[in-house]
Amino acid sequence: MGMNLMARYSIPTAERPATTLGAEVLNGRTPTDHIEVTVTHADGTRQAAVLSTAVAEIIGDLLATLSGSDQVTVLADDVEVSPEDAAAILGISRPLVRRRMDSGRLPFRRVGSHRRLRLSDVLEIKRNEAPVRQALGELQADTDDLIAHGA
Repeated sequence: MGMNLMARYSIPTAERPATTLGAEVLNGRTPTDHIEVTVTHADGTRQAAVLSTAVAEIIGDLLATLSGSDQVTVLADDVEVSPEDAAAILGISRPLVRRRMDSGRLPFRRVGSHRRLRLSDVLEIKRNEAPVRQALGELQADTDDLIAHGA
């Protein structure tokens, strides 16, 4: 599959164990390991390609994600997304995304009457907010535990 700005990948559930194994092999390599992919054609001939460490890391991460997910979407870093897409990525409401855009916290540009955000900006905000979200999740779990078991 060629890729311009976005590509979606999925694997059948039956192939997940092999995908998990592939991820473990690639992610378990050492810095001195030589990484090579071999394709065996129907006529028995073989072709091999050497992979760089960076490429092996990308493929290993992709395989690990695919082994536990129904579908994976790969986006180019410079792709632009809609406020709706940004809301889904950030796990917040669309109106909250629009408020962040209006306040300047989330940069955007207009394309006609539509707003577009750079994926890299959205992902940066998600990275910056991850520790806060984790702390809030832990606080919620503690609160739920106190309610369930009494204080």
